[in-house]
Amino acid sequence: MFKLVSPWPLSPVQEKAAGKLSAGLTERTHPLALMGVTGSGKTFTLAKVIERWKRPALVISHNKTLAAQLYSEFKSFFPHNAVCYFVSYYDYYQPEAYMPSSDTYIAKDASINEQIDKLRLQAVSALSSREDVIVVSTVSCIYGLGSPQDWAETAFEIAAGQKISPAAAAKALAIIQYGRNDIDFRVGTFRLKGGTMDIFSPACANPFRIIWKGEIVGRIYEFDTLSGKALRDMDKLRVFPVKFFVTGGDRLKRAVTGIKKELKEQLGYFKSEGKLLEAERLRQRTLNDIEMLEETGYCHGIENYSLHLTGRKRGDPPYCLMNYFPRDYLTVIDESHVTLPQLRGMWAGDASRKENLIKFGFRLPTAADNRPLRFGEFEALTEKVIYSSATPADYELKKTGNFLVEQLIRPTGLTDPEIYIRTMKNAPADLEKELLSLKKKNERALVITLTKRMAEDLSFYFISKGIKTHYIHSDIDTLRRIEILNDLRRGKVDCIVGVNLLREGLDLPEITLVAILDADKEGFLRSRTSLIQISGRAARNVSSRVIFYADSVTDSMKSAMDEMSRRRKHQVAYNRRHKITPRSIQKSVSLDAELLKKSKDGAYTLLKENLDRFTSSDPALINQLKKDLREAADNLDFEMAIILRDKILALGGKIK
Repeated sequence: MFKLVSPWPLSPVQEKAAGKLSAGLTERTHPLALMGVTGSGKTFTLAKVIERWKRPALVISHNKTLAAQLYSEFKSFFPHNAVCYFVSYYDYYQPEAYMPSSDTYIAKDASINEQIDKLRLQAVSALSSREDVIVVSTVSCIYGLGSPQDWAETAFEIAAGQKISPAAAAKALAIIQYGRNDIDFRVGTFRLKGGTMDIFSPACANPFRIIWKGEIVGRIYEFDTLSGKALRDMDKLRVFPVKFFVTGGDRLKRAVTGIKKELKEQLGYFKSEGKLLEAERLRQRTLNDIEMLEETGYCHGIENYSLHLTGRKRGDPPYCLMNYFPRDYLTVIDESHVTLPQLRGMWAGDASRKENLIKFGFRLPTAADNRPLRFGEFEALTEKVIYSSATPADYELKKTGNFLVEQLIRPTGLTDPEIYIRTMKNAPADLEKELLSLKKKNERALVITLTKRMAEDLSFYFISKGIKTHYIHSDIDTLRRIEILNDLRRGKVDCIVGVNLLREGLDLPEITLVAILDADKEGFLRSRTSLIQISGRAARNVSSRVIFYADSVTDSMKSAMDEMSRRRKHQVAYNRRHKITPRSIQKSVSLDAELLKKSKDGAYTLLKENLDRFTSSDPALINQLKKDLREAADNLDFEMAIILRDKILALGGKIK
């Protein structure tokens, strides 16, 4: 079913861990835990477990950047299987909300990333049509989707030799939200010319062509978008909907009837309470939505009617990605010490926002049933679970009954990095010297700050000193973060400054220095676990080291240093026993080209915004911009060259 492909075999330590986990899945009903140090190859071990388990797998990560890395790794391990990516498709998201204190209604506003939306649809389509599926996801996997049964039943199926007119096929596609567009043929549309129909499903990489002979389907084949060349003939074709909440026929009629009934009940309640404004507001909004549903089978905010559309009862858990998996699927919770608290906290935040919308007549009461899973509901949908972390929390240890599989040895022989403590006084200047020294050796660094503003300011300071630097934090969209990390690995960036996104799991072998500012500020961002995780980013290169910038040594710092010292001694003893010479990890650069199919316009806009913050005509800054200009021109990146040229001239520089 699954076929693991790798140029190297499991190490003895990895093989032992994979064996214990595989046996535990068969013999135990409780979750299992894999505690592996950074760089020990936990992902490779888990890939082997997935291959042996022979069931679909859901891998949950706590952020999109790490999910993208895991997606890339699993795709390389399983090139012949369906490895999918399921994260939030919003580049920007402002949820619908109402603030009664100021009588302010905020309409839902969102910018959807079409590429990620396509990957989400591919994941659900794969789960609906095959068994050899691995889905890498974030907490998006617990948010509401349409019913798996409805998704499968509304799919449009057509076969060679079938009697169906092109007009009937077009009508069936319109029901599942495909738009007809004979001029601008793109994902989510179809075109029809005479007896030839082309369909571009978001769930597929290429479009399909259906050719009729009268009212009989003569041929179905997949073709290349640009050349039109036929790629493969097909006996039949199954086309899944463009959107997750799609319904029609009797199911839609039942849903509309249920919405009208609930509306009548809620209007009666508001009027009995003397809330006439709320009643009228709810009546207008809901009737408009009903009209759209009856005419098109879809409306804006359709997810708020998901309880009626899916036929659930009040209080029932919503359908989500996990419902699309078959029984006995495997759930891997990566960096579980961070991911589990995220999963636990999603429901409460959503519920408090919905409460005001319902109370003041913006939504029907059943809108509250469009929600993420409660944590107990999430656990009820998982049967076979593996927690994976370098620092598992007490919850994981309790749930597993202390069934902990340790993987404390790195196959490369790398030890935990040495840690140095330096004062916070003049930390930027000290770091500048370190980074300039690394630049001469073509080595890279991560710098961790406490706030976004500090990350941005420090990034601009290093740029002004001739150090190619970028910052990463939550305001930068998912795909741009991936590009920045790739640029670091390729040497286009010398240093990345971040806050909390540069902690768990990121695999950056070129990093030889991790600097943690304000390491003595006790709290979540400088806890024992956080310090170990951040330091772990330096555990993939033989030359790596960590600097704690602090004016005192906290209990968290001491505990973290003691644990890393223990692990270092363990690895050194193993190396000596097996005559292993430590070597840096070798890994290809690209996280995944598929995730980077996005226009560079956003990157150029971001660059321009960053440059606009520089107003000083510092000669060193102008010289650095000139170097970047020449490099952009050499790479034929003329858009970037123009932006740099304009900034140099604005600062009073001259260009020959």
